[in-house]
Amino acid sequence: MLTTIEHVDRVNDFVIKLANVNGTGSASANTLLMKTVFRMGVPVVGKNYFPSNIQGMPTWYEIRVTKDNYMARSGRVDIMVAMNAETYAKDIREVSSGGYLLYDSSWPRPTLLKRDDITLLGVPLAQMCNDHFQGVRARILLKNIMYSGVLGALLNLDINIMKALLGESYGAKKSLLDANVKALEMGFNYAKDQLNCKLPMQVRAMDNTKGHVMIDGNTTAALGCLYAGATVGAWYPITPSTSLMDAFKSFCSKWRVDAQTGERHYAVIQAEDELSAIGMVIGASWNGARAFTPTSGPGISLMGEFVGLAYYAEIPAVIFDVQRVGPSTGMPTRTQQCDLLTAAYASHGDTKHVLLFPANPEESFYLAAQSFDLAERLQTPVFVMLDLDIGMNDWMCADLKWDDHFKPDRGKVMNKDDLEKIDKFWRYYDHDGDGIPYRTLPGVHKKGAFFTRGSGHNQYGGYTEDSKDYQIVVDRLKRKFDTAKKLVPKAIMHGKGDNKLGVLSVGSCDGAVREAIDVLKRRGQHVDYLRVRAFPFGEEVEAFLKSHEQIFVIEQNRDAQLKSLLILETAVEKSKLHSILHYSGLPIPASFVVDGISKVLEDEELMRALGLV
Repeated sequence: MLTTIEHVDRVNDFVIKLANVNGTGSASANTLLMKTVFRMGVPVVGKNYFPSNIQGMPTWYEIRVTKDNYMARSGRVDIMVAMNAETYAKDIREVSSGGYLLYDSSWPRPTLLKRDDITLLGVPLAQMCNDHFQGVRARILLKNIMYSGVLGALLNLDINIMKALLGESYGAKKSLLDANVKALEMGFNYAKDQLNCKLPMQVRAMDNTKGHVMIDGNTTAALGCLYAGATVGAWYPITPSTSLMDAFKSFCSKWRVDAQTGERHYAVIQAEDELSAIGMVIGASWNGARAFTPTSGPGISLMGEFVGLAYYAEIPAVIFDVQRVGPSTGMPTRTQQCDLLTAAYASHGDTKHVLLFPANPEESFYLAAQSFDLAERLQTPVFVMLDLDIGMNDWMCADLKWDDHFKPDRGKVMNKDDLEKIDKFWRYYDHDGDGIPYRTLPGVHKKGAFFTRGSGHNQYGGYTEDSKDYQIVVDRLKRKFDTAKKLVPKAIMHGKGDNKLGVLSVGSCDGAVREAIDVLKRRGQHVDYLRVRAFPFGEEVEAFLKSHEQIFVIEQNRDAQLKSLLILETAVEKSKLHSILHYSGLPIPASFVVDGISKVLEDEELMRALGLV
């Protein structure tokens, strides 16, 4: 079945969304399509929207083919592959005008919603599978490969690349490989013979993916931990952070095992809960190891007590918060940036913590490595604020650079010779005026500190409940936080800095924001953009806030947590800040940012005050 209308040409610039049922093996077919585009040299990004149960619920996979290398959602759907009858109505509504809907026409669909402004493509996928393959499970799985073949013909994908990818996945099992190749060819040939068309949405080979890989942020963060010299990981499984520790364990089993003796030079421990996990990390870090834990919002809540201990006792620790939707259990397989305030002020009492905000998997690698240096230099917990979009989705990233000459910065650690030269070691004394004391490692020398106090202590490490002694210590901790402003990664500026309007954001919003700025520029509206990479905010953030008359703060939560941090921790005038808040649980699209900024700019009184009209 083929119903057609006129369309505009969209070579290497379109979005495919695939609607399936969780547990039917669609992931392999969907990534086959994405990887084929990538190997044809065309930039691409994949977003997976999956349920938190094991199987039977709707799942979607969105592939954006983007010659301009935009890595965010665009906000449109050009081709919908509707393989789940329960979501037909929703899926058809999502197709952009002029788009296509591909569905299984094995059974009559009299209730299939029709739209005059889209094209319906019916292919009898189930019938073809029933006629040529045996076994219920095999038919379900191969039906997905078959629609990949249909799309391959319609989109001008290189079928030889598709076959090569199948060979990489199933080459060790000839019967399985043969069945997949047969299903692929059946779908491809059906589209060629029966549909007799190529869509205006075409993939044309480019040379824009050399020096890049397709990878997710949990994997790159795990590589960053390995690179930084981490040897201890403790965690309690929680979506969406578990795969970070799985990747770290896999890397360690290859690179942290003595080839001669088989001795493991690492420890990966599954704790009974998140509080135990961070306790293990703190113990290992105090003992001299580089240690970390990956978790998500509920885990951060449980870790609060021990995070406060590490802050006050001044013990390094690295925590990866792969943020998901809250509150409570929330939607575990959806993305948000809703832990900013929780992490910044984690635990009871006066605490402030260093936060790092990677924008993509590539930066997740570098900031993961840097987090261990910061934790040890500052002797404090450091949170790496990922989210599910970065952590679990497929991104195209530049090849990661591994420096064999890299040396960890352990900070102010006194060795045996250092301790021999002094009369007495004072654990919490500020010798250098930067708020950071010196520390020792257990067993190095008898003058070193083996007992670490989480209760009231003075600057010499002794127990105290004296008000003055207590205040000396906590005031020094505040100075240390000020020192952190000079050590954390600086915010990145896009633009000349001379516009009256500014945009400020963090993390995975970056792709959508940068694309939105390009759209606004084509419309004649220019803005400056500052991407914050760390908390505490550096001087460049204060300068940006001061130099722009109106600032759009773009973030993925309901309660404007980034805006709240800016108001609490900078001198910005509150009335300058305009929130654009996206909290649906899906990654923020560029169109949402454009619409949000445009709506504010429609305020003629504001524009007149800025001299823009």
